[in-house]
Amino acid sequence: MIELEGVPELIDPVMVAAFEGWNDAGDAASGAVAHLDREWKGEVFAALDAEDYYDFQVNRPTVWLDNGVRKITWPTTRLSVVRIGGTKPRDLVLVRGIEPSMRWRSFCNEILGFAHELGVEMVVILGALLGDTPHTRPVPVSGVTSDADLARTMDLEETKYEGPTGIVGILQEACTHAGVPAVSLWAAVPHYVSQPPNPKATLALLNRLEDLIDIRIPLGELPEDARAWQLGVDQLAAEDSEVAEYVQTLEEARDTADLPEASGDAIAREFERYLRRRDPSAGAESGDGSYLRDTSGGLPRPPKRKPEPSGSGDEPPAPPAVAPDEDEAPPEA
Repeated sequence: MIELEGVPELIDPVMVAAFEGWNDAGDAASGAVAHLDREWKGEVFAALDAEDYYDFQVNRPTVWLDNGVRKITWPTTRLSVVRIGGTKPRDLVLVRGIEPSMRWRSFCNEILGFAHELGVEMVVILGALLGDTPHTRPVPVSGVTSDADLARTMDLEETKYEGPTGIVGILQEACTHAGVPAVSLWAAVPHYVSQPPNPKATLALLNRLEDLIDIRIPLGELPEDARAWQLGVDQLAAEDSEVAEYVQTLEEARDTADLPEASGDAIAREFERYLRRRDPSAGAESGDGSYLRDTSGGLPRPPKRKPEPSGSGDEPPAPPAVAPDEDEAPPEA
């Protein structure tokens, strides 16, 4: 049985999850949840038992010194809670961890147990994949769900993906079978500059999350970090004519594909986000703060031909993607 003695009754809670590993290109998804946790000063109230889900030869523990005392941090998945203030406060349950090495069904059942006990109304799982997208254009973010009604009411894609999947896909299906509304948001990271971190992709995920659950997220220095990241990649690409030519090819393909999208809906979304950020009562602050009881490199050369699409762990309908880690076989569910 899950005991949650330190957590008060939550207000309209939404669970937001991300996992390092196969479904986290450029650390964009885990970086987004880390940003939420940092900006709203999340308080950890639970951690899954690392012995149950992780192979420590794959995800090794780390040793560190605390005032001269050696301590060990074990790879695991932790849950924290944050309260968003404003005129209409609500709570987020943040799940941040590493894709488990084993017992995925038990892992998902444990996460869903917390969701049930906390009264979570919806689960949003963040992911990032490698794709044929230029770093100079807005990061594509796809929203997908297995629930046809949810797809219709929230303007999402109903997933039709078939192929290898990661913990993001498994958790989404577990939520669907448990009757919990679940959405996955996927950011596409340029495959030719996949080294983490990628603040531009993290920012895109947070913007889409804002639109999805109608909240205002304080972005801090993230927009400036995203601009600096793009300028850095621009400089690296300018030093290699082959890379610059490849980026231009991707830009032309992207601009042609996006032309129909420069429409009223896209402009309206941007305007709504602008208004939300100007509204001081939209919940950018953390409300009452703590409310838990004390429970003590450079660019690789582009491929000579356009890489073939392959499953990057889940269902995002576009853009075509390459495997999140080309020298690593997909994890088995």
